[in-house]
Amino acid sequence: MSLEGLITVAKGEAQPDLTLKNARVVNTFTAEIEQTNVAIYEGRIAGIGDYDDGREVIDLRGKYLAPGLIDGHIHIESSMLAIGEYARAVIPRGVSGVVTDLHEIANVSGLSGMKYMLEGANGLPLDLYLMVPSCVPATSLETSGAELSSREIEAALGWENSIGLGEVMNFPGVLSGDEEVLRKITISKGRVIDGHAPSLGGKELNAYIASGILSDHESTTFDEGREKLSRGMYLMIREGSSEKNLDELLPLVTDNTYKRCLFVVDDRSSSDLLRDGDVDAVVRKAIRMGLNPIRAIQMATINPAEYFHLGRVGAVAPGYIANLIAFDDLSSFDVNMVFYRGRLVARDGEPTFSPFTVPKSKLTHTMNIKPFGIESLRLAAKGRTFPVIEVIPGQIITRSRVEEVEVRDGFILPQVEGDILKLVVVERHRATGNIGLGLVQGFGLKKGAMASSIAHDSHNIVCVGTNDEDIYLCIKEIERLQGGLVIASGGMILGSLALPIAGLLSEEPLETVVDRLERLERIASGLGCPLPSPFSTLSFVALPVIPELRLTDKGIVDVVKSRIIG
Repeated sequence: MSLEGLITVAKGEAQPDLTLKNARVVNTFTAEIEQTNVAIYEGRIAGIGDYDDGREVIDLRGKYLAPGLIDGHIHIESSMLAIGEYARAVIPRGVSGVVTDLHEIANVSGLSGMKYMLEGANGLPLDLYLMVPSCVPATSLETSGAELSSREIEAALGWENSIGLGEVMNFPGVLSGDEEVLRKITISKGRVIDGHAPSLGGKELNAYIASGILSDHESTTFDEGREKLSRGMYLMIREGSSEKNLDELLPLVTDNTYKRCLFVVDDRSSSDLLRDGDVDAVVRKAIRMGLNPIRAIQMATINPAEYFHLGRVGAVAPGYIANLIAFDDLSSFDVNMVFYRGRLVARDGEPTFSPFTVPKSKLTHTMNIKPFGIESLRLAAKGRTFPVIEVIPGQIITRSRVEEVEVRDGFILPQVEGDILKLVVVERHRATGNIGLGLVQGFGLKKGAMASSIAHDSHNIVCVGTNDEDIYLCIKEIERLQGGLVIASGGMILGSLALPIAGLLSEEPLETVVDRLERLERIASGLGCPLPSPFSTLSFVALPVIPELRLTDKGIVDVVKSRIIG
């Protein structure tokens, strides 16, 4: 960009490349609306005011004009979409920037997986900001496909568009003074450092924040969010596909606190992206819940821009990058025009940029499972009771329970009528032969089994089912597909979605992925599962950094005590 040219256009002495006339500009600095024109030069906003001509002129006819949305924390991989198809899903919704740490694909394929995603984003009308993943693996309580040392993290911090250190999930390591964890934080000083500290409070929270960690997206209660805000943290209010915290946390947003709050989705399925949207859906819901529309827009634009030090984005103002959205009504917030660096890239929900081809990937053979027989799925009894993971609808936290179990010939059987089903995690990176076995309540299956190679954060194969035969069949089908989602019943595969890229991403277009995912969800519902996003919920039951009880390939994990209990 020519700085001299920008100044000349701003002074009205030269024509803008584009003039947007008759716009109602949403001012994210002052929360005001101004009826005016906006002049754009070489992808930047030159000025706001009396600019009537331009090489191109678009009359917005009274539409609202706001900065493009910024999703402050998302795992793109959870969409199951290659990066180009992900962009095609979110850009027409008004999303111009995403902050991601790519730790899902990093746990499978390390730096090469991250580079694959970043290279795939080149040329897309989307700003991708990298928070370098801090916890690959998240803990020693599971087996991942890769490890990122502090040396590798330091190297990745030097990559283009690398802006800080991703969510520090290993809060026990921070509190215990783990040397490697603290080294990762130390080399990131001066950068933004995101947190991940579910249920942490009191002196332990003080210690965690004192280390230099600035934010948290894991608050699930009003009191937890309030304490973190009061101790100086930025509060990321999350509303994803299976993690829904907006209802509980939105009352914390006041005139005194809103500048420390931002909206994120964390994990959002391809179906939700297509049907409902990304962070734009969170803005709409917040408005429906009574939040002032301009404030809701601020929390998805200027607030993340300022927290992450993203430079001149997040506002409609002179010198700012012309990532802009236009819409007819503040309350409904239905985006119908999207500009990226002054270029129209989506209109009426459809992208106007060129179709994107999924780049060829070398990450297509990542299933490395030690052969095993169905007898390996038998769960030995050590008494009449056993720990049970209780799924909480709309949350990714779980409850730890101990229940009486049905035992036959020394082995525990699923209790379908009581909704206590078998849960299995099979290690798939290093052929260790590890198989974690446990029980879970909340999936409601009356027959059959469902499995996924998406299992946060290490992404081993996770399966829930009513019987060993269907569980075994699902696992073997995922191995054959080299990753994916599978449902079986009565010894037959009822449906599947292949995810051959690192066992996480599809090579198919957005609409195909959504069609197959929604078909699988309908099949799961027909088998008795009441969960709206059953595969998303299944993907989190193996996550050993979220309380209270989890299952990994190494066994049943008491997250609060950070140890394997069976």
